[in-house]
Amino acid sequence: MYSLMQRLLFRLPTETSHHLGMRGIALAHRFCMTSLIAPRKAEKPVEVMGIRFPNPVGLAAGLDKDARYIDGLAALGFGFIEVGTVTPKPQPGNPQPRLFRLPEARAIINRMGFNNLGVDQLVQQVEKAKFDGVLGINIGKNKDTPADKAVDDYLICMRKVYAHASYITVNLSSPNTPGLRDLQFGEPLKNLLSQLKAAQAELASEHKRYVPLAVKIAPDMADDDIASVAAVFLEQGIDGVIATNTTIERDAVRHLEHGEEAGGLSGAPVRDKSTAVIRELAAHLKGKIPIIGVGGIMCGEDAAEKIAAGASLVQLYSGFIYAGPQLIADSVRAIP
Repeated sequence: MYSLMQRLLFRLPTETSHHLGMRGIALAHRFCMTSLIAPRKAEKPVEVMGIRFPNPVGLAAGLDKDARYIDGLAALGFGFIEVGTVTPKPQPGNPQPRLFRLPEARAIINRMGFNNLGVDQLVQQVEKAKFDGVLGINIGKNKDTPADKAVDDYLICMRKVYAHASYITVNLSSPNTPGLRDLQFGEPLKNLLSQLKAAQAELASEHKRYVPLAVKIAPDMADDDIASVAAVFLEQGIDGVIATNTTIERDAVRHLEHGEEAGGLSGAPVRDKSTAVIRELAAHLKGKIPIIGVGGIMCGEDAAEKIAAGASLVQLYSGFIYAGPQLIADSVRAIP
């Protein structure tokens, strides 16, 4: 069934097919027809960041930016769902077209630009959802917020989503918001994380519940950069690292239609780069901070490779688009 749906959707413009596909998932769940497109949920419990995950395979942020489809997505068998990236104020994102499939490479290029309806709307959608599993909420800054004021945006989002999240992800690595990736290094990173950790402590006291804080990093880092950010994460007591976001490198797809489009490249071409970052990061973190591995997981063996490199959990996005819900079960089975 998914294969048939995919063939039909891939004939449409990419962003149109995305919206129709998400609505289809929601309808399948509403009418109890999820079994037609997804195998039975695989159980393989694991505890990470103090949270019990029913299985180690989650949905990466970006697919459900406004948390409108949580229940339908959870019914497909994911061990956890991450929604967002959400910003304090609504923003339309970059002009269309801004999402491109590269099927020959099993890849996607996007320059969406944190298009979302704003954090208040996301919270309303989360409150409506019946899902009671592990929910990550990915937060970012508005495009028009200067880099030196970015922490204000993250703090606004963090305070508003804290009561509703199982964990919160700080997105510092999208290539589609000008200046965002500069926050990953040096004093800007230390300053940002120290303020977020202080707010986390205050919120934990207020809500009588500790919500872990993870940071999502880019794959386009030299080994020295990875060592540097790992040291800051350890120093600041970050609870988790998500490695990695999309890449700006184009060597693997430059020859293909849309291969030179601006934005972040995801899918099969980023697999090795992402895994290398995980392996290097794990060498510096030494098990003190768990890693969530994401990037180029197109089959169960790719998921197992991320775990072998040092990840404790994995997330899917582009592989899910190309392989469908079967990839969730295949990944759970392949992970030791």
